[in-house]
Amino acid sequence: MRDVSHSTNKIRTVVVDDEPLARTNLTVLLRCHPEIETVAECGSGLEALSVIRASKPDLVFLDVQMPECDGFDVIERLGSDTPSIIFVTAYDSYALRAFEVGALDYLLKPFDNARFERTLERAKERITLAKNGQPAKWPFVIKTAGQVCFVGASEIDWIEAADYYVSLHVGRKTHLLRRSMAELEQELDENTFCRIHRSAIVKLDKVRRLELNESGEYDVLLTNGTRLRLSRRYRKELQSRLRIPGSSPPT
Repeated sequence: MRDVSHSTNKIRTVVVDDEPLARTNLTVLLRCHPEIETVAECGSGLEALSVIRASKPDLVFLDVQMPECDGFDVIERLGSDTPSIIFVTAYDSYALRAFEVGALDYLLKPFDNARFERTLERAKERITLAKNGQPAKWPFVIKTAGQVCFVGASEIDWIEAADYYVSLHVGRKTHLLRRSMAELEQELDENTFCRIHRSAIVKLDKVRRLELNESGEYDVLLTNGTRLRLSRRYRKELQSRLRIPGSSPPT
């Protein structure tokens, strides 16, 4: 184990992996983030238990397969004292179990820098909210054949109703989630998302403009070029959220 002096103002992080090179790769990536402080590196699950109990970190990058005490054993033994966990492993078969024990995310080796950055940003956002006494928003868990992925609310452009499911539109990707629009509308931050139609919710900072269509109604144009119908029922609410003055949106 390598201990590092720490500051309580930073997100204190422990890296656990029985492969020295894997630990080094993670700590090098973490050094690019001044708000992260690596307080310890551990080479086994048993060592990690001792270090986590003593140092009380905010975040742990935890390998799954380790001799004597694997990543899931570590979480089970820590119990309610478990910090935020990001599993790191070369095996995708553990993804569903990782979700079931409350992991923030699941990094599958080998991962690229972009994937690591997305994972770390979600973790930083959640931990910062918790430190400020605000409720942490858990990511949406998308289960498909052979994998589980996590989609944070901040990543979503818009949401579309699809029978008993909803489609989360994230950039060029679409993720199917078995939830209702009504459930999501209650769960999402009203300062960030707004329902514009019975079948559509948009992220407000993705709205580029409102545009009059041929039928005399308004469409919502998003920054990615997507055009969505604005229902009269939700027009005033959208205007209010976008702080548009007057009784009708601008043309």
